[in-house]
Amino acid sequence: MDGDLYFEDFTPGRQFRTDGVTITEGQILDFALAFDPQPFHLDVEAAKETIFGGLIASGFHTMALTFRLFAQTRALAACSLGSPGVDELRWLRPVRPGDTLRATVTVLEQRPSTSKPDRGIVRLQWTALNQRGEPVLTMASMQLVRRRPPAAR
Repeated sequence: MDGDLYFEDFTPGRQFRTDGVTITEGQILDFALAFDPQPFHLDVEAAKETIFGGLIASGFHTMALTFRLFAQTRALAACSLGSPGVDELRWLRPVRPGDTLRATVTVLEQRPSTSKPDRGIVRLQWTALNQRGEPVLTMASMQLVRRRPPAAR
């Protein structure tokens, strides 16, 4: 990414595409052990007997990886003030060991703050895709972002 981005740069329709990351069985097991200890995330043999027919990543793991991929674009590096939340989170397909995920994040809306002139809110649409181009996760989020410093406007 060239240069720091600020609120003014998050225009509706702008898209960010991430690199990919391949998820391993060990990562799935480690995340599940720490945060989501269900049999289809944690036990390779037990997972074979579930509706998934094998080990799958926790949806929360998929969401965290998707956020990490976007963070690595550095689009929010200079301007992020956090997020008030995520809406419309959907896990569309299981993520399995060996799957490679990438994401597309699209700016849906841009709104300057009415009470704090140094920031604004952008609404983002996230789609995580597997190596076959199939969506595995979608969500919408709001992101609080700094406006460009007055000297740089």
